[in-house]
Amino acid sequence: MYQPPSWFHELWAARSAFSAGLLTTVQCSALAILCGTVLGVCAGLVLTYGRWWGRWPFRIYVDLVRGTPVFVLVLACFYMAPALGWPITAFAAGSLGLSLFCASHVAEIVRGALQAIPGGQLEAGKAIGLTFRQSLAYVLLPQALRQVLPTWVNAATEIVKASTLLSVIGVAELLLSTQQVIARNFMTLQFYLFAGALFFLINYAIALLGRAIEKRVALP
Repeated sequence: MYQPPSWFHELWAARSAFSAGLLTTVQCSALAILCGTVLGVCAGLVLTYGRWWGRWPFRIYVDLVRGTPVFVLVLACFYMAPALGWPITAFAAGSLGLSLFCASHVAEIVRGALQAIPGGQLEAGKAIGLTFRQSLAYVLLPQALRQVLPTWVNAATEIVKASTLLSVIGVAELLLSTQQVIARNFMTLQFYLFAGALFFLINYAIALLGRAIEKRVALP
């Protein structure tokens, strides 16, 4: 009598596909979060302390990107870059789209945190001889970091979830790898649940990292 293969047997057979998909998801998400955070912090500083002619380009960028769906950003990076003469891989295009989206949100997070700090603290730094950069590094940013962290964790987890959109442009991330496995064994529910559990573990790791940093920078 014929017995269909068990889910564990199929999972073991598809271990290479899942490992590759998980690695791709982690790589593109980490790259987007890192680049987006760096660019977003710079944009947030300009939006807060820059002159009006320097703020406007970043204001337009932040408002435009935040109002654009991530899916559209990914497709725009994938199709527009080659049209402009810039050869780009699907992975790079997807990571670029996610980075731009992440940066726009981080910029607003940083701007809001810095503007919440009383302006007198910057003046106090000047009074004791600190330059603007020194006041920023030793007075303003440490305080802003405590306010930024919880929202930054939310933004980072959203980037991980948005990485599933890269499957549309052919990036074999975790979701596309799961779909390819399901197409062979038709175990839809089991493997989608397994993929969901992997996404949960990635986001849970980000949350733990955020909590660890939050405890480290918390006031005694």
